Amino acid sequence: MATLETRKEAARAKSAPASEAKSAAEAKAETVANGAAASPLRHLPARFINRELSWLQFNRRVMEEASNRNHPLLEQLRFLSISANNLDEFFMVRVAGLRGQVLAGLTALSPDGLTPAEQLVKISEAVAGLASDQQKRWRELREELLHEGIVLVDAPDLTKAERAWLEDHFLGHVFPVLTPLAIDPAHPFPFIPNLGFTMALSLQRMSDARAMRALIRVPAKIERFIKLPDLAETGARRFITLEQTVGLFINRLFPGYTVKGQGSFRIIRDSDLEIEEEAEDLVRHFESALKRRRRGSVIRLEAEAGMPDDLRHFIATALGVVDDEIFRVEGVLALNELSQLVALDRPDLKFVPYAPRYPERIRDQGGDCFAAIRQKDLVVHHPYESFDVVVQFLNQAARDPNVVAIKQTLYRTSSDSPIVKALQEAAEAGKSVDDCDRKYGHGQQRHGNEQGRGSDDDCARIAQFALRRRRHAPSGPASVPTDEAGHAQPHERSGNDGIEDLIDTTEEVSFVQIDA
Repeated sequence: MATLETRKEAARAKSAPASEAKSAAEAKAETVANGAAASPLRHLPARFINRELSWLQFNRRVMEEASNRNHPLLEQLRFLSISANNLDEFFMVRVAGLRGQVLAGLTALSPDGLTPAEQLVKISEAVAGLASDQQKRWRELREELLHEGIVLVDAPDLTKAERAWLEDHFLGHVFPVLTPLAIDPAHPFPFIPNLGFTMALSLQRMSDARAMRALIRVPAKIERFIKLPDLAETGARRFITLEQTVGLFINRLFPGYTVKGQGSFRIIRDSDLEIEEEAEDLVRHFESALKRRRRGSVIRLEAEAGMPDDLRHFIATALGVVDDEIFRVEGVLALNELSQLVALDRPDLKFVPYAPRYPERIRDQGGDCFAAIRQKDLVVHHPYESFDVVVQFLNQAARDPNVVAIKQTLYRTSSDSPIVKALQEAAEAGKSVDDCDRKYGHGQQRHGNEQGRGSDDDCARIAQFALRRRRHAPSGPASVPTDEAGHAQPHERSGNDGIEDLIDTTEEVSFVQIDA
């Protein structure tokens, strides 16, 4: 509330001549400037929160959901695997970008006053604490899963019958797809793909004690957790990890050698994309960029803590990794793959499935979206109301002979999107189909390329833009089927167009209206 003196001063300024008013304004500006000088906080970088460190705090909150006792046990495990997967992407994109700035010699300060090198130091400290807490929570969850009859078995704890079964399984399903690789002057260190899981070994030949180093690359398509048979009929579900299984039967891969040291490691490569927005063919440009991304420089090496120091040093040297890019894991590598256990058929340990409601007005019209929209504007609240109505809207537009054009902006499509299929069907029916495929969004570029090329084959016109300013939504009009009266029916929606993204933690809105 203004004081009496302040109000008198304002009244005098209001009644003063223009020249005096100007002087008063100048005096006020001088006062403000003096106040700013007296209050340096306004100009301190400490006012800002670092973007990267803020993201790590967000991911810590995701990880802490794994300790939320209000969630069923397997859902807690799901949150742990999500946080691990998030951390992988953080390194592939954000840390990779900072590494690139350091290598380029850039020293520009972030809004909070840190150079790229200083940000990397703080990130390393924060990630070390987060990764340690992830492993700690995994050990706790493992004990809790044990009480629910889900057992992670270590190799020494296998029964004789289980070991015999596992050896047969190894020889029949695992051994044929493994490729043991000797590393020597005649056999240089092989390429390890991004997120590649590999076993490293120090071996000694029995005949002459000659030392040899070797690698076993584990194919990504093999399940990480092997389910053991319930031979004792206890009802428990027992699993053993793939790396322990391979370790049990190393002699099958390297006969005549003894193992002197071993350990698993995993690498993360720079997967950030640099896009030339004026590229003549953006689809081909992305395809070539994605191929180059597979061979990006290694920015993080995760190695089991039990791996011998000389073996870890050998791997780091071969991969060109420096000490601050090596992380020793006291626990399990690749916690993101715990999602395989989440898929177990244990509904008692998961959230109760939610059945979204289908909009009654469309149901009353026999599934005719256009008729329902002609009555009045339609708002669909996801996930409480089914996303199927949006798919139905596009499918109906693709098949309705009165629809002459569909304009669609896609964002983060899933690998088998029914929306893309509807657009392809519309193109095959001779309709004008324009799809602005928003390609930024790490992890979805390959889906967009594959589906975009499929649409090209079906004669749909695909206009693909790499936008400087992101919109986390399909921009409107997202789809414009035109009815028999010549009216456009725009559909505007927040969020992603990936059906896989519509889980019960995602809240979005679809809005459809007649645009007369």
